[in-house]
Amino acid sequence: MIEVRPFASLGGANHGWLDARHHFSFAEYYDPKRMSWGRLRVWNDDQIAPRSGFPPHPHRDMEIITYVRTGAITHQDSLGNKGRTAAGDVQVMSAGTGVRHAEYNLEDEDTTIFQIWIEPDRHGQAPSWGARQFPKADRSGQWSVLASGKGDDGALKIQADARVAGVTLDAGQEIAWETEPHRHVYMVAATGVIEVEGQAASARDGVAVTGTSRIVFRAIEGPAEIVLTDTL
Repeated sequence: MIEVRPFASLGGANHGWLDARHHFSFAEYYDPKRMSWGRLRVWNDDQIAPRSGFPPHPHRDMEIITYVRTGAITHQDSLGNKGRTAAGDVQVMSAGTGVRHAEYNLEDEDTTIFQIWIEPDRHGQAPSWGARQFPKADRSGQWSVLASGKGDDGALKIQADARVAGVTLDAGQEIAWETEPHRHVYMVAATGVIEVEGQAASARDGVAVTGTSRIVFRAIEGPAEIVLTDTL
């Protein structure tokens, strides 16, 4: 099963400092047909104005992955962690038993991110935070696992049976993702135009796939910067 969810069909709101689009029901956007995709609960496409951001607020029992598309995001939390994550890089927060955090755009330009929430395997685990650089050159034409609960080398650790991966394809390039039919794969191209098993998707469209063991991607217009989640 493949379903393309055009960017224009997403929910969301423009708060001035934050222009948010929601692939799944979130905040004041509610669609009973778009509550989650397997254990993927949230995929937000956020544009954050310069010198603004999310003030301190709490989370618990959720794996929160932030993929920075442009600009940079600066994190601080109640565990004492602080860090700046720039475009192309990734940060992960395991909320576990509870954590308060803030995410600010301290830059002089807009910051754009994908904010991804995945339900953990177990509730009540210890909270944590981490970030890592993922040079785009290292994932040109090949998958790079950005976050994983399956022990992938070099990936940020999350507490869920899931992977978050990225690849950049030039026009005409193809690549396949190997999975299992019972799993749920969701992907968004931050840039470019792609085909997923022959179905076209433009930049920032969502594509939901399940019931297959192999998914073939082809870049129609490049560079196509693809971000993917694979969950139960």
